[in-house]
Amino acid sequence: MNAKPTPLSGFPELLPAPRAVEREVVASLSRSFELHGFANIETRVVEPLDRLAKGGEVDKEIYVLRRLHAEDAADDTGLGLHFDLTVPFARYVLEHAGHLEFPFRRYQIQPAWRGERPQEGRYRQFTQADVDIVGKDELPFHHDVEVMRVMVEALDALPLPPLSFQFNNRKLIQGFYRGLGVPDVTAAIRTIDKLDKLPAEQVAALLVSDAGATPAQAQRCLELATIRVADTSFVERVRALGVEDPLLEEGLAELAAVVAGCGAGERRHVTVEANLRIARGLDYYTGTVVEIFMAGYERLKSVGGGGRYDALASDGRTTYPGVGVSFGVSRTLIPLLADGVLAGSRPVPSAVLVAVTDEDSRAESEAIAAALRARGINTEVSASAQKFGKQIRYADRRGIPFVWFRQDDGGHQVKDIRSGEQVDADPAAWTPPTEDLRPQVVSNRTTTEHQEQQ
Repeated sequence: MNAKPTPLSGFPELLPAPRAVEREVVASLSRSFELHGFANIETRVVEPLDRLAKGGEVDKEIYVLRRLHAEDAADDTGLGLHFDLTVPFARYVLEHAGHLEFPFRRYQIQPAWRGERPQEGRYRQFTQADVDIVGKDELPFHHDVEVMRVMVEALDALPLPPLSFQFNNRKLIQGFYRGLGVPDVTAAIRTIDKLDKLPAEQVAALLVSDAGATPAQAQRCLELATIRVADTSFVERVRALGVEDPLLEEGLAELAAVVAGCGAGERRHVTVEANLRIARGLDYYTGTVVEIFMAGYERLKSVGGGGRYDALASDGRTTYPGVGVSFGVSRTLIPLLADGVLAGSRPVPSAVLVAVTDEDSRAESEAIAAALRARGINTEVSASAQKFGKQIRYADRRGIPFVWFRQDDGGHQVKDIRSGEQVDADPAAWTPPTEDLRPQVVSNRTTTEHQEQQ
């Protein structure tokens, strides 16, 4: 290839140091999910178009597969790249149900593809992290609390800016609108979901025109949507609005349990709220819903979300209800990396560079490296037998913190090139500090500092 390649918009490629950040984030998420007993799966990247279709109509943003040498008039393969991890997971459950133990606890961290207009936080290729629990015909509500709390703990373990989990419950809002007497409950939910884009007066007018509400009913819907608290006090505030319905009471109880369960315990930077404006756009949510927002990056809108769906999949005889949350790994990390809020401590995994005195002694340097690797220490051998000063500068450019020297008397010394400290060491016993064993994620600026620079 002689011509300089042209970057493809929407398909981000990370350099080694930021890629190390992404890998550490994925590893941390995996540890958190596995700590709670969730099994990892990876689904194929393609699904039949009829499964990817929404409402029987193929989304124009789906990337369709086609053979390179197909005739111009030939049909496509009927396959497309998945645009999220939920659709392939639903198919996976149906296809492998006979080999799964229910409730099935799964997490999946994998790329997805969507042919939309690229912009900050929205890419054509992106990585998501999903965690779900799926039952067979029934799934007790306590799993809603569990899976939401798992994601709270997983994200709280990451060095991210403050995150807000904002919960609501579809039963609550449906029961409220039904008890209020709104003719078209579904239209009312979709209309209230526009409050982030439209002024309240316009939303009220749409409730009247699209959902058949009276002006008084529209006002009550807006009053419900303004309730946002960090505890369970929303229950009495909703009841004070004077609307009664059994579904409303069920939703209030479930939302209170989720907020209390996820808000319990000490958190570093994750907060939990009940926000009765949250509705989630997808029609299949039937209970708990959540949106995740990141302080200082409100322009990204939500960086994660999910909820309860009583019919994730069905084969006509058995229904598989589920509850889950998705976190946008690329959506969150790439803007933070671009702004310098997060960075990798070094671009390479090597903790040690073994110096080479001359090419005749390279085998001895390789033996030292092998001894260090045998104890799990990432090690490489110097590329050339230059003067030691040049080998140290080579390690510094690569971000390798330690350089190992074999002495003329057969002894060994290791130098921390950051501090200049050089000490005697035994390749069979020496170990670097834990934080130097592998690249670390470094938080360079607080969210407040970043906001002040905008």
